[in-house]
Amino acid sequence: MTEKEIKTTSGIEIKPVYTFEKEHKELPGQFPFTRGIQKDMYRGRLWTMRQYAGFSTAEESNKRYHYLLAQGTMGLSVAFDLPTQIGYDSDHQMAEGEVGKVGVAIDSLKDMEILFDGIELQKITTSMTINATASILLAMYIALAKKQGADLQQISGTIQNDILKEYTARGTYIYPPKPSMRIITDIFEYCSKELPKWNTISISGYHIREAGSTAVQELAFTLSNGKAYLKAALEKGLDINVFAKRLSFFFNCHNNFFEEIAKFRAARRMWANITKSLGATDPKAMMLRFHTQTGGSTLTAQQPLNNVVRVSNQALAAVLGGTQSLHTNGYDEALSLPTEAAAKIALRTQQIIAFETGVTETVDPLAGSYFVEELTDQIEQAANIYMDKIDVMGGSVTAIENGYIQQEIANSSYQYQKEIENAERIIVGVNKFIQETEELNDVLKIDDSIRQVQVQKLVNLKAERNNEEVAKALQQLKNVAKTDQNLMPFILASVETYATLGEIADTMREVFGEY
Repeated sequence: MTEKEIKTTSGIEIKPVYTFEKEHKELPGQFPFTRGIQKDMYRGRLWTMRQYAGFSTAEESNKRYHYLLAQGTMGLSVAFDLPTQIGYDSDHQMAEGEVGKVGVAIDSLKDMEILFDGIELQKITTSMTINATASILLAMYIALAKKQGADLQQISGTIQNDILKEYTARGTYIYPPKPSMRIITDIFEYCSKELPKWNTISISGYHIREAGSTAVQELAFTLSNGKAYLKAALEKGLDINVFAKRLSFFFNCHNNFFEEIAKFRAARRMWANITKSLGATDPKAMMLRFHTQTGGSTLTAQQPLNNVVRVSNQALAAVLGGTQSLHTNGYDEALSLPTEAAAKIALRTQQIIAFETGVTETVDPLAGSYFVEELTDQIEQAANIYMDKIDVMGGSVTAIENGYIQQEIANSSYQYQKEIENAERIIVGVNKFIQETEELNDVLKIDDSIRQVQVQKLVNLKAERNNEEVAKALQQLKNVAKTDQNLMPFILASVETYATLGEIADTMREVFGEY
């Protein structure tokens, strides 16, 4: 009888049993950080429980933020609507039908003031999932912090600001790759002086995985993008020991429990070696710090309450893998944006893992597991093969321009779907243990009338602000965009005159063009 062959989602063969192969003497908090970036990990401080939220208007999202903070969320995470992500105001014809749908609509500093009403920015960390317009939203956040009288040296949070994965996996880019990279390095440079505690980029594997990649591809393509950002910053003359400390990562956590844990451990080790090879000598500049979100694409519309179990499983893998920050998805997210009840259960899942399971009581609880150690090594080897190929092509930007990364993801996505349809891969409630559809009565619906509300706000704003000042600030921004001067001070100056997001994005469109 032939032995049954079992593989992870990345095609790594799982042996029936693992035995002692080699001794791993690495310690947490020491290079190459396989076992965690802090020597005491969660014994010293838990991960940040950060629930991603944002929908409808700034007023509605502000209410949800106050609700989540009252439930014990430690940090805010802002979802923006599609027009905000691609640089259109709510009154633009391209915004029709999309205002406030997948996130909150932010058209100007006025909306940002409403979004954080009653929340002191100096006392909270905020993560903003924004890429093409990250410079503008960050400028709005800085302008609001200044109005609150905050010390900008103490403001902390993260902007996603990872444009390379937009070209490969997500699609919310505006400008071509080269001017986009210029904006990103301008943000690195500006924040290293003005906002030293701000994470200027969250290099994201999450969307690469959502687009259908394997765990190994998620790791390889994300770290290749990270390497491209390091090189771009070095070419600008920035010090790797300074700017690399402010880079963070954002990973997905899928269903294959041990593969995910091994992926996170391998990621830390690989990044430590990459930064070292590019000249980093400060241990903090070699540490891979990351936020995790449970896998949105793993959630099913069929038997949606099963998603509570999936999310718990994924959240536990992220914690055992040593995440610094975690968002758990709502069980209803295959159907709509999460309701308050679903958001609360998602947060409680993290709190139960933190306070009831005992997994936080020792550092890297799975270290020394023959299986986990070998799987970590194998994932690293498989990811390095991809990274070497990308290096030969000339790095991530070229690999994206050639369509290589997009094609690899598409092939994996197709393969995964085929396995589900042939029932070679079981999804409970979808291709096995099927039953009549369970209806969820309570799903969140976003009304199209929100667009009218936002349009009226824009009419009022343009009547109240000093339009001469706005025109002057935008003209200055346009002039600077044609040089290689840092754009951030000029974007901030435009925001402070209450120029809209669309006006600022359009000013840069005129110079950089669209991709």
